[in-house]
Amino acid sequence: MISRSLRNTLINREPKFDDIACSLTATGKQPKGIIKEAKEVIALARRFNDEVARPLTLKLDRRMYEDPDYLAWDFVREANKWGFYSLFIPKLFGGKGHSISVIGYFIEELGSVCLALANLVNVHYLGYVGALATWNMRLADRISRDVVRGEKTGEPCLVSFAMTEPDAGTDSQNVEFMNTGSLQCQARKVEGGYVVNGAKCFISCGHLSTWHALFAYTDVKKGAENMVVLAVKNGAKGFSFGKKEKKMGQKACPASELVFNECFIPDDQVLLDKRHTARLAKGPRKITEEILAYIWAASRTGVGAFGVGAARGAFEQALQFASKTKIDDRLLINHEWCQSMLAQMYSNVSVGRIAYMEAAYANGLYGIYKMLNTKPMYYLTKYTPRFIIDLFYPPFLKLSLATWLFQKINFDFLADDAMDRTDGWGSLAKAVCTDAGINNCHLALELMGNAGLRHDHGAEKMLRDSKLLQIYEGTNQVNRVNVFKRLVARACPDAEYFTLAAN
Repeated sequence: MISRSLRNTLINREPKFDDIACSLTATGKQPKGIIKEAKEVIALARRFNDEVARPLTLKLDRRMYEDPDYLAWDFVREANKWGFYSLFIPKLFGGKGHSISVIGYFIEELGSVCLALANLVNVHYLGYVGALATWNMRLADRISRDVVRGEKTGEPCLVSFAMTEPDAGTDSQNVEFMNTGSLQCQARKVEGGYVVNGAKCFISCGHLSTWHALFAYTDVKKGAENMVVLAVKNGAKGFSFGKKEKKMGQKACPASELVFNECFIPDDQVLLDKRHTARLAKGPRKITEEILAYIWAASRTGVGAFGVGAARGAFEQALQFASKTKIDDRLLINHEWCQSMLAQMYSNVSVGRIAYMEAAYANGLYGIYKMLNTKPMYYLTKYTPRFIIDLFYPPFLKLSLATWLFQKINFDFLADDAMDRTDGWGSLAKAVCTDAGINNCHLALELMGNAGLRHDHGAEKMLRDSKLLQIYEGTNQVNRVNVFKRLVARACPDAEYFTLAAN
């Protein structure tokens, strides 16, 4: 006969309903209008692929081989003309206001043709989320309206996410590593602002961005308790661009070095520091963990969509090849072994899509855009005329009260299980989907043989592009440990994770 204590332990280790049924829960809680938005962004991305991306991708990849210093400004301006950089910025901030719950579909569509071009569009939203995750409403509104203004003037205004450092990759991404890592980007408080010294590296679209969400530390030995987030704009004294990395794939999207040498950032560009956290019930370390959870839950879900885009692109290239190529006077696609491979590739795409959308549902219910996905807020912003929104909301968002209120709600009232759920599913989607992308690229090359190595078929480029997906936003190994931390270890009180952080 099983003891009551053992029975309770076993019950507690069963998956929570909310952890495994985000999509089911979302069908009742989230607005149905999101379905229509998903169809709209998919159609928009497909039209853009046909008219812009597909004719350009291989040409631009060859140009990057010939001139590694080339910056794809022409493409960025074209994407800007299509309104892509404000597409998922809320109407409250002057953007087009499409629900960020559907950005995964948009990323997958663009990524199925070219991951580099898709990144030139969508990594902007990583920087944007990096700024938004501080819940500094005044600065979020300022940056957003600069992006919108850049669309109107034809001068793109992108936002980069500046966290990774030359000697601190994973160290800067997890609170468990910050205090034992090699953080070096230091922010010194002075009268009227901060002075920053240090460098950031591997910053996607850094050279193409106008604003940079910079993560620095007043004490680099205790980064988890001393993180500050600053909004740095091009032209700031002491800020410069360094080298661009020479990459194997995604060559059109620069991975930039940002250099800060006695760089002064005024107080009105401080997204978050201890002056903000001092007004909250939770301590600085907990706030740091929550900011990172908000960011990674959203951004890793997006990288999962990139991975599915790669998986689908490889599948479509293999399918097209198999439909046109004959072996022994018989189309390749009519061979059973080929059908089996194509079925596996299609399955990888489908399962990956389910994974990143489940993560998107988790974010919509519990994560960074949960407030915008509530039915009253969603329909209020969707159907309120823009001139009324622009008349009433900007003055309110400029008030320090607005920032305090949003920070209070989104930090102090964030439940641990909600943070675990969103961050865990983000890591799960990232690892599963990017592995699926690599797997399908290998299968495509195996199916296509020597033809798959030809640049004009595109399969080898998709493989080169997709490898990077397994590395950035935390390696897949780190993300699997995070899945354990967030979704498994809660039911195992004796479990230890990220043990290297203690060594």
